[in-house]
Amino acid sequence: MSQASRARRFMASITNPLLLKHGLSLWYPRSGSLDRVPLQNSSVRFSCFRRSFVAASSDFANDNREFVIVGGGNAAGYAARTFVEHGMADGRLCIVSKEAHAPYERPALTKGYLFPLDKKPARLPGFHTCVGSGGERQTPDWYKEKGIEMHYEDPVTRIDARKQTLTTQSGKLIKYGSLIIATGCTASRFPDKIGGNLPGVHYIRDVADADSLISSLEKAKKVVVVGGGYIGMEVAAAAVGWNLDTTIIFPEKHLLQRLFTPSLAQRYEKLYQDNGVKFMKDASIKTLEAGSDGRVCAVKLGDGSTVEADTVVIGIGAKPAVGPFETVGLNTSVGGIQVDGQFRTSTPGIFAIGDVAAFPLKVYLWNSLNENLPLQISLFIFVCNNQMYDRIARVEHVDHARRSAEHCVKALLSSQTHIYDYLPYFYSRVFEYEGSPRKIWWQFFGDNVGEAIEIGKFDPKIATFWVDSGKLKGILVESGNPEEFQLLPKLARSQPPIDKAELQNASSVEEALEIARSSLLVESTA
Repeated sequence: MSQASRARRFMASITNPLLLKHGLSLWYPRSGSLDRVPLQNSSVRFSCFRRSFVAASSDFANDNREFVIVGGGNAAGYAARTFVEHGMADGRLCIVSKEAHAPYERPALTKGYLFPLDKKPARLPGFHTCVGSGGERQTPDWYKEKGIEMHYEDPVTRIDARKQTLTTQSGKLIKYGSLIIATGCTASRFPDKIGGNLPGVHYIRDVADADSLISSLEKAKKVVVVGGGYIGMEVAAAAVGWNLDTTIIFPEKHLLQRLFTPSLAQRYEKLYQDNGVKFMKDASIKTLEAGSDGRVCAVKLGDGSTVEADTVVIGIGAKPAVGPFETVGLNTSVGGIQVDGQFRTSTPGIFAIGDVAAFPLKVYLWNSLNENLPLQISLFIFVCNNQMYDRIARVEHVDHARRSAEHCVKALLSSQTHIYDYLPYFYSRVFEYEGSPRKIWWQFFGDNVGEAIEIGKFDPKIATFWVDSGKLKGILVESGNPEEFQLLPKLARSQPPIDKAELQNASSVEEALEIARSSLLVESTA
């Protein structure tokens, strides 16, 4: 049995359910490159509480709600499904959202939704949750059929945690038994004083934003995308589908610098350039200039040069939508609302999930064990000195939104006591519109630390393996088949020892993945 396997068994025996019964989180810090910030000496502490549900009639004849979800994105949709699966939704669950639509798969907004009409764009109700994971399409009628009360376009403006009440923008007063905050993020914006709100300047977080951008793309000739991350890459690829003059401007040295190696980024940049996209790297933006009609007409850079544009899309990140919930307990390092491994906040009866939640990354526990010490001693040090292992993350990704929602609701409704076990995962799909000469789809799992080993020629496959201290830490594969993509999380979670020289000598992505698979099999029998 491997060290990790023995560790899991031993940890289960000493932590389940004693530590979690009292709301303790097992946190572990690690330096890395995916924007992780360790939390030091957090003032947030999690106390145990008894669930006290508020009785509510099936037709919501009063103002009391047993369960309330605030937010209308991916996390809310998947949480609703989990309540239904446990038979706890009908007449008991209420969702309060600022959105005009039932929860939907938000990633579609910067991918298929932006395609021109002749290239078969995605449209609602086609991408309501939970179709993104192969589940049922939860249209507005679905929520009615399941007895879930929906409040659209009515965001929460105030919370009274002592009285367990919410006040909405329209003045509704809603009393809750248990509250789940799933408010997600808001787009980071340019200030008004540099043109951040000029007509023709766009940000994308919801359907209304995407519809506004499409209206501009229909008339546009020159598009500037600000930001070289996921949003920038996806929006630029969509603009290519409109046959528009497209420029991406960003301050980093290459695309998706947080994840891509310089060599890997160069491959993707060449593909974009072959599709007519221009890059301006290492560039800062001074102002967005307005024309005589008041619309944006140019982007002025820090060096004084200008780039003409009639449409500008800003994709420079997002901020957690904490809103009126600051009093619940924030994390000042990574932002968002601090939770434990069950998504409980420091306020009894209140939970937070998805993009807005700052949570402990359990997956790195096993790497903290000192292999030079007996297992029980190493684990004892870990448990008794957990302040050494503060490792908090806030993940803005649909996979985390789905998984955190399911985990939180199961913990709330059942005797589940195991802490959230999330494996960092990122993906993107671009140029997938009808008639595209080449479609791009990559997936990454794990940790991009250590030495990066690149295999393949991007024709179409390429893979990057990150190896640190002789172990496989992370892996990215472009254009893999379903079986190959299914292998990636197994490799990233197990982090098997791997022969770096053998991996470097692999003649193809397929051969490299087989080497990694063999290492996984050897590690499992050790």
